[in-house]
Amino acid sequence: MKKPLLSLLVPLFLVACSEPASETVEIVKDADEPAMLIYPVTDKVDHVDTYHGTDVADPFRWLEDDVRESEAVASWVDAENKVTFAYLDTIEERAAIKSRMKELWDYERFSLPDKEGGRYFYSYNNGLQNQDVIYTLTGLDAEPDLLIDPNTWSEDGTVALADYFPSPDGRHVAYLVQDGGSDWRVGKVMNVETGEVLADKLDWLKFTGLSWAGDSSGFYYSRFPATTDEEKFQSLNKDMTVYFHELGTTQEQDRVVYARPDQPDWLMGATVTDDGEHLVISIVVGTDDRYSIVHQDLTDPGAEPVMIIEGFDYDYTLVGNIGDELYFRTNNGAPRNRLIAIDAKQPATEHWREVIAQTDDVLDGVSLVGGKIIATYMQDAKTVVKVMDLEGKETGTVDLPGIGTATGFDGKFDDDETFFAFSSFNYPNTISRLDVASGAVAVFKAPEVAMNPDDYIVKQVFYSSKDGTRVPMFISHRRDVKPDGNTPAMLYGYGGFNISMTPSYSTTRVTWMDMGGIYAVANLRGGGEYGEEWHQAGTRLKKQNVFDDFIAAAEYLVKEGYTSPEKLAIFGGSNGGLLVGAVVNQRPDLFGAAIPAVGVMDMLRFHHFTAGRFWTDDYGSSDDPEEFAALLKYSPYHNIRKGTVYPAVMVTTADTDDRVVPGHSFKYAAALQEAQAGDAPVLIRIETRAGHGAGAPTDKVIENYSDDWAFLLENLGMKLPEGFGQEN
Repeated sequence: MKKPLLSLLVPLFLVACSEPASETVEIVKDADEPAMLIYPVTDKVDHVDTYHGTDVADPFRWLEDDVRESEAVASWVDAENKVTFAYLDTIEERAAIKSRMKELWDYERFSLPDKEGGRYFYSYNNGLQNQDVIYTLTGLDAEPDLLIDPNTWSEDGTVALADYFPSPDGRHVAYLVQDGGSDWRVGKVMNVETGEVLADKLDWLKFTGLSWAGDSSGFYYSRFPATTDEEKFQSLNKDMTVYFHELGTTQEQDRVVYARPDQPDWLMGATVTDDGEHLVISIVVGTDDRYSIVHQDLTDPGAEPVMIIEGFDYDYTLVGNIGDELYFRTNNGAPRNRLIAIDAKQPATEHWREVIAQTDDVLDGVSLVGGKIIATYMQDAKTVVKVMDLEGKETGTVDLPGIGTATGFDGKFDDDETFFAFSSFNYPNTISRLDVASGAVAVFKAPEVAMNPDDYIVKQVFYSSKDGTRVPMFISHRRDVKPDGNTPAMLYGYGGFNISMTPSYSTTRVTWMDMGGIYAVANLRGGGEYGEEWHQAGTRLKKQNVFDDFIAAAEYLVKEGYTSPEKLAIFGGSNGGLLVGAVVNQRPDLFGAAIPAVGVMDMLRFHHFTAGRFWTDDYGSSDDPEEFAALLKYSPYHNIRKGTVYPAVMVTTADTDDRVVPGHSFKYAAALQEAQAGDAPVLIRIETRAGHGAGAPTDKVIENYSDDWAFLLENLGMKLPEGFGQEN
């Protein structure tokens, strides 16, 4: 069952300023000396905000202005990029890194098939296509037909297919178009048989899926009111409403299904059950999985939407239905999750039925398929799969190749098959078909990658954080790399929003390991690896636990002889960018280099932009006196100290990021450049026509990561292995 999701991550007044200079930049570099950098002059303004009686200076406030609207900010971006790319151009190994990454990237990739109306739909990439294309099959052995090719939508590859939703009869596909990396989407519809794009067009979509009516007459979706072009990329998103769109009509004719003008901060996602008989609207007020649930009986033309679970207290994730029983995965009474069934005609809590009780492992995903329940568990951040009967009794397991992550197992209750994907740090994403009745597993699509999984070691270790908490960490590297206490290493972390860092394959990580580096992923508090208690232990007033866990992971790698501070890099994006920025401030001596990507760097003002206000679930808010004090204590932008010797830092962001607006990174980079007392570079790489990451074309992704790894190579003193990056 393909479920539309509410996706948020998953994190002004201008004082007059003059334009910074943007002349040609030259980098003077001797083979044995660090590059001499001259940063652009970044003007400062006398701006002070007062929070609960505390004055907080914000000298780079003007950099919050939208780069598309401000000539001053655009000029600063241009000047900073000139310094950054001039520096990167001096790194001779950059070309070899890009060559190896491109070689590894050039393999066929498939998504899990989605079966509707007797057809299979899946995404495909031949290796170096900028955007995945969509194919359809009339049978697993049939020849595939090309359905949607986003690579024809723009010359630079920055217009992407964000998602697609086949109709139950398989005759139409509704899909979402993303332009320049923005979170905004445009909805369109295609006739599967003819390939004709219908006149139907939906605007102002964000954080929504599309869910078809059972008779394929149209679909449900959520949208925000229209806004101006000037406000589109920075203004707060409010007043989301659920609509029904009937095929062949205009958006103006769409019917309002559920609106709450009295609750402008609510976000809503609508899902139709596979039998077409129930509409379930999940409502959330932040990034935490805490929902109110609205139900509408679609078999009764006169039925209105009715709230059956009220109060944003727990996660209720719809799994599916059997008749009038709606199945939800919930953490109500079970911080590691359980499965319950709710009778839509008797939804009161006293009638709820527990199907799968909580266990020691986290119940991560549940499917109703083939007349059975398939449950995926996280066991110390790696996947275990169990097959159960409808009473929740285990009847079997699905064997997996090793330490890794399995996803999928979707389908309808009467399907006899389902598909799942498995991957690990050294195991490319492989799709298999499961015959539900027999339990037989057969590989459906296996990639052929220019690497041998046996050449890499993947292991899991556990270490103690500052307060004694036991934290898991995955460590991977080439088998011929023997850590000696001076081996270059990269430590990655996220630690937030209940997101779990489980093992998965990445061309960029394999490239790093092929460069001779160790790759480590720490499963920090704030994530979902051990359920809701683990998540809450890294939020709001407890956010420092996340930074302590990350610092302890770095200290473990040094203590256990994997690497040294001079050879250790840290990397993280979005909430992980905040993580990197915070620990660089707290322990600048512990790292040789850092890359904070699209990070939330101003913890006092994040909730003033786009979807930022929803992140208060994890971060708290500067509007609250106690939370303000905690935020100010670790906010990356506010805790940079002049005269400090910082490691080499390259901040990365994008000009059309409307998730974490680039002003976060702009202000942080400007402050860090001013404060740096050491010789290590402080750079900012600002991508154009790109957003928070989703939808980026392949060539841009390769270019970006090649620059990142070249920066780390230069500043960790790495030497590439002989023959690295040479074409075979």
